[in-house]
Amino acid sequence: MFINGCDTDFDCYLGALKHTVPNKNVQNEDVQTIINSGATMIKAYAAHEPEGELTPFEYDPGELKPDEVEIDVMYCGVCHSDLSVIDNEWGISKYPVVGGHEVVGRIRQVGSAVKGLKVGQVAGLGWHASYCEHCRQCDTGDHNLCAKARPTIVGHHGGFADKVRAQESAVVAIPDGIDLATAGPLFCGGITVYNPLSEFDIKPTDKVAVIGIGGLGHLALQFLNAWGCNVTAFTSSESKQEEALSLGAHNVINSRDKDQIKQASGEFDLIISTVAVSLDWEAYISTLAPRGRLHFVGALTQPLKISVFSLMSQQRSVSSSPVGSPATIKKMLEFARLHDIKPVIETYSFDQINQALERLRTGDVKYRIVLKR
Repeated sequence: MFINGCDTDFDCYLGALKHTVPNKNVQNEDVQTIINSGATMIKAYAAHEPEGELTPFEYDPGELKPDEVEIDVMYCGVCHSDLSVIDNEWGISKYPVVGGHEVVGRIRQVGSAVKGLKVGQVAGLGWHASYCEHCRQCDTGDHNLCAKARPTIVGHHGGFADKVRAQESAVVAIPDGIDLATAGPLFCGGITVYNPLSEFDIKPTDKVAVIGIGGLGHLALQFLNAWGCNVTAFTSSESKQEEALSLGAHNVINSRDKDQIKQASGEFDLIISTVAVSLDWEAYISTLAPRGRLHFVGALTQPLKISVFSLMSQQRSVSSSPVGSPATIKKMLEFARLHDIKPVIETYSFDQINQALERLRTGDVKYRIVLKR
C-alpha cells in the first residue's frame, strides 16, 4: 500500500490509500471511515505444538475494539522469549502461538476511542499488548507491573504476521531519527536493560558490570556507557572481549578466571545479569560494593543459591525486573536516539522465520535477529 520514499509522511499514506478506493476525491476526514470499513484476515506464522515448526496461519481478528490500534508490520525482532513461548518452556503457552513482540510498523487503523495515535504513524509494540488500566500499578504509571497485563504472544497473536493489534496504551510512537530496521529489539531487549537504570536511580559516577554479552548484554553496555557509568563486562568468551570494549565497556573480566573476579572484590555499585544459566552467584556478590545490587534481567528458571550473610554484611541486595512501562519505553527511545544506541542485528525475511529461529537456537547470533519485509 505504501509509496516508496514515504516512510513517515501521512500524506503519502493517504495518497496510497486513494489508489485503493474508487473515489479519487477522498478527503482526509474520510480516511478513518474507509480503513474501518471491515476487518480483513491477518496472515501470520504460527506454531501449533511445543517446538513445532512455524507454518502459515490466518485468523480473523474481528471488529477493532474502541481502544485498539492495528499495525501493518514492517519489522519484527526475534527474541529468545519467543522461543520460550513457542516451546512452552514456562508452561503458559496457548496454541496456536504467533510469536513476535518486538514489532515496528505503521498504524493502519485506530479504534473510535483512540486519541494519542493516528493512522499512518510509525509505532512499536513490545512484550505487553494490553493493560487493565484501573489497578494501582496502571494508575501510577507502572503498567508493566499490572497483574492483568496481557503478553503480546501469550493468549494473543503477535508480530510474526502482516498485521497485529494491541491496546493504544501499549503502543509507543517511534520518534524521528530512530533507525526503524533496528528499533524492534529496543522494545524488549532495550527496555529490559534500560529499566533498572531508571528504576534504581543509577548515577553517572557508578561502577556497573554486565554479565553476559549477548542480545541483552550488548545493549546494556551501550546504555551504561552513554549513561556515563564506568562499565565492566563479564564474559566467558575470549572472542567477545574486544567486541565488549567496542560496544562501550571500559574493562573486561574473564568470568572463568577466579583470580580476576577476586581482584574486583567490593568494586561494583550494580551488576546486571543478562544470562539464563546458573552461575557462582556468591562470587559475583563478592564484587559488589557496600549497598551494591545484583540485578537479574535474564529469565533464569533455576533457584538462586545465595547466602544471606554475603548480602547482610555489606547491606547488598538482589533484585529483578521485567520490561518497562510504556512511559519508560518512550524515555528509552529518546535516550537511544540522542546517543545513537542500536542493536547489532542479523536480518531475515518473514518467510525465513524457521531459519531465523533455528539460528537463535544455536546461540550464535550477533546479537539480535530482525525479520523484515
